[in-house]
Amino acid sequence: MFADLHLSDIIASVTAGRDEYDLAPLFAAPLRDPTAIAYRHEVFRDLENQRAIAVVRQFADRMQGVRRQLAGAANVHYQHERERWFLDAADTYAEAVGELASSLADVDLHSRGLTRFRDHLAGYVASPAFAALIADTERVKTELAGVRYRLRVEAGKVTVTRYEPEPDYGAEVLAHFEKFRQGAGKTYPFDVDRSSAMNHVEAAILDGVARQQPDVFASLDGFCASHRDFLDPTIARFDREIQLYVAYLEHVARIRQAGLSFCYPDVGRTRTLECRGLFDLALARSLIGDGGRVVPNDLELHDPERVVVVSGPNQGGKTTFARAIGQLHHLARIGVPVPGTEARLPLVDHIYTHFAREEHVEDLSSKLEDDLRRIHAILDQATSESLLIMNESFSSTTVDDQLFIGRRVMRQVLDRGPVCVVVTFLDELASLDPAIVSMVSTADPEAPARRTFEIVRRPADGLAYALAIAEKHHLTYPSLKARLDR
Repeated sequence: MFADLHLSDIIASVTAGRDEYDLAPLFAAPLRDPTAIAYRHEVFRDLENQRAIAVVRQFADRMQGVRRQLAGAANVHYQHERERWFLDAADTYAEAVGELASSLADVDLHSRGLTRFRDHLAGYVASPAFAALIADTERVKTELAGVRYRLRVEAGKVTVTRYEPEPDYGAEVLAHFEKFRQGAGKTYPFDVDRSSAMNHVEAAILDGVARQQPDVFASLDGFCASHRDFLDPTIARFDREIQLYVAYLEHVARIRQAGLSFCYPDVGRTRTLECRGLFDLALARSLIGDGGRVVPNDLELHDPERVVVVSGPNQGGKTTFARAIGQLHHLARIGVPVPGTEARLPLVDHIYTHFAREEHVEDLSSKLEDDLRRIHAILDQATSESLLIMNESFSSTTVDDQLFIGRRVMRQVLDRGPVCVVVTFLDELASLDPAIVSMVSTADPEAPARRTFEIVRRPADGLAYALAIAEKHHLTYPSLKARLDR
């Protein structure tokens, strides 16, 4: 289903650059309750406030720093260096959490999710444990900042001793040459590369300093032991899961810049399916990047209507329309804004797809047999709350066989009652039952070879398959004219 509906491509595009959060599983996990979907919609609406999303992004940046520092602690070999990385991570975390609590207090929030998280955050920041983390971090940092030592390097030997006050000969040299100064001196600042681990010489020097000042380094040891689990689980979970909202809203913003709309669908226990301005999100991303145009479409199904048969000429947007319907249902059931200006649809339990597959020489079964096995497995599992998308199924056999099989499958679908979208050349399938709706991809009346990519609700005209045959054998008007003009 994910491959057939191009959902994998959509999720990859939305989550690009956020590998550290492992967001793909969140975008793949459907919500089973309309109230959970509404809960997620509330958070999205809050984050459409630019102040709110800016606060979240700032917190995310700081937490990325925490993870880098914790990774630094995990990847070094020397104890004191590892402990200093850990201390810095705790310091960055405390500062990030404090800033987040302060900033969220000034943001107008309405969602249950964010207001409850803000309350949790306020309580956590006021807790004795967080106060102790801040106090201990500042104390140990101050103690380390006060460390002084004397280092003597002579004849390949390094000696570490206690620091004793002594004249600053550098200051004396500068004072002596002051009379020769002809202007302000140029400085040459540089950054010490903290990403590089200490070598064995540096580690030996640090061990010598620690032996000279054992109380300070014992304090650092104690800090790491006392606060080894300083990350609050709720805040850590928020840091990851809020990225689902931020990543998706950023993706939506890029699509909206092209004039396309998104909406919050009304998802519930209903047998009505209505959507306005629907489009294929994967195709939109591709076309917008190339400067192309996206054609939105509408769809309506009212009880007892359950099946949509989409027919029309090749390359008219039929498969794209079917994919868009599948995408709509998946995106709706994970609680994110969906393509379109308005949408009302049922919360489906499963989405099944039956698309034509390429035949492989190593397969022992025929393509038709594979198609039949797959549709049999789907119909065994589908319920009245499922969605089934069929795209040119059973096309490997004759037209008569396709029609025979298609009618049998349609009867099974109508008996089980799932919402079903069928892309086919077989117009006869659209008139089997009152529960089946016919939709047709259209062409420009003045230039039949030009597709409009509009899918409209109307009876099938019986020309779709004829046109496909004519195109296959180069018997369309443009083909014949080109041959006769030679």
